[in-house]
Amino acid sequence: MKTFGGPVLFLDRSDINTDEIIPARYLNEVTKEALGPHLLEDLKLPGFDPKGDFLKKCRVVVSRANFGCGSSREHAPWSLEVNDITAVAAQGFARIFRQNMFNCGMLAIELASADIDGLFSACDKASTICDVDFSQKTLIFSWGKGMSRSISFSITQFDEALVKAGGWLEFADARY
Repeated sequence: MKTFGGPVLFLDRSDINTDEIIPARYLNEVTKEALGPHLLEDLKLPGFDPKGDFLKKCRVVVSRANFGCGSSREHAPWSLEVNDITAVAAQGFARIFRQNMFNCGMLAIELASADIDGLFSACDKASTICDVDFSQKTLIFSWGKGMSRSISFSITQFDEALVKAGGWLEFADARY
């Protein structure tokens, strides 16, 4: 199972698509690692620098609704994975992107709109850390001096098994 949690990258927009996660011009790369430097380079958000040092440190993304919409390629989760981002929490996900995350042994955590709104309004975007308590199905966001918020999440038994195995290939290798 992968390690989850760490510094949070807040992307305050709905409908962040797979072309913004990893531009299509890089889909001819032959390794996952080659995708790494191009993560989010075409994403346009006020104050967001895709080449900034913080992006290299973040391990969890928090975003709005319909994260990962667009084409159904696995390159989008792969580009997150090779940058050590193993969890995305959002109001919702494009169906295929969501499943590709679990197939890679990563977490796509759907949270209620009120929880996402609360995180965007309360957290210090530059210093928030998210601890993922997988056994308790809880995200613990902390920032500043003693500020924190815990949010429960749910995951299907099958997706949990994929995550625990490390992804679909490892899951299938252990069973078939």
